[in-house]
Amino acid sequence: MSDRPERPDATRYTSQIAARYGNGVTDTHAASRDEETATRNATIDSLLSRRSCRRYTDEPVSDALFGLLVACAQSAPTKSNLQQYSIIHIKDPAQRAALAPLCPKTPQLAGCPVLLIFCADLARNQRLTESRGYSFANAHMDGLINGVIDAAMAMQCFITAAESIGLGCAAISEIRDDIAAISDILGLPEGVMPIAGLTAGWPADPGYINQRLPAEIVLHRDRYDMAGEADKIADYDRRRHAIFATPPARQLHTDRYGTCDYYPWSENLARQMSIRERDNLAGFLRRQGFALD
Repeated sequence: MSDRPERPDATRYTSQIAARYGNGVTDTHAASRDEETATRNATIDSLLSRRSCRRYTDEPVSDALFGLLVACAQSAPTKSNLQQYSIIHIKDPAQRAALAPLCPKTPQLAGCPVLLIFCADLARNQRLTESRGYSFANAHMDGLINGVIDAAMAMQCFITAAESIGLGCAAISEIRDDIAAISDILGLPEGVMPIAGLTAGWPADPGYINQRLPAEIVLHRDRYDMAGEADKIADYDRRRHAIFATPPARQLHTDRYGTCDYYPWSENLARQMSIRERDNLAGFLRRQGFALD
């Protein structure tokens, strides 16, 4: 008898896939909801059902559970088993108080049960290389990319494990807005770059499902293909706007562009992309000993 997991029946996820893409398709499978849930793959179910969650209760995450989640994070793939990442667990209220002003759009930072900073870390392997009498030759662009990917995959494994047991999570890119100050607070040596923060805890509300671009825009067959892209994104804009209309108070850069009655996803994206962000990143990376070549 094979130990291979049973292959999932994709038809049992129709309603969840529809909710993820916001396309209004209903689940047409004849089985009852209880039967469907009982026969679905738990990991796929958790991923398709994941919700953005930024509000948590005061209930702590136990040390044992946290250790389990870290072990899940460290089960992620890593380039050539180099394990070029580190995770900083911020528990000290003074450390959180120092970080909070640098992350004003992340109000949950101060009180969330779990706050982590995931870092690309080439410094540890540099120390090991030099301790063996060799010269470290990979503090360049490819080494940095490898470390960033390692850290990102570890973070995703932590998120997947955490959400599978009912925790809510939110990744925080804001830590790169003032990356030098954040790094100084964390005491990061040369060769280490914080790529993202992560807040986690037991959800205080249900959160929400964030609709994604249709797969036919993101998934290309054999070659990069832009055919029909504009029309497909326009359809996505309309569907998403019907679910998450953005009020004027939340529209970006209104001092420059004004407000819109119809403010779809692509308008929000275009406004954000029209103003250069994080100009200090290259200088920070050079300060941290990375050669950007």
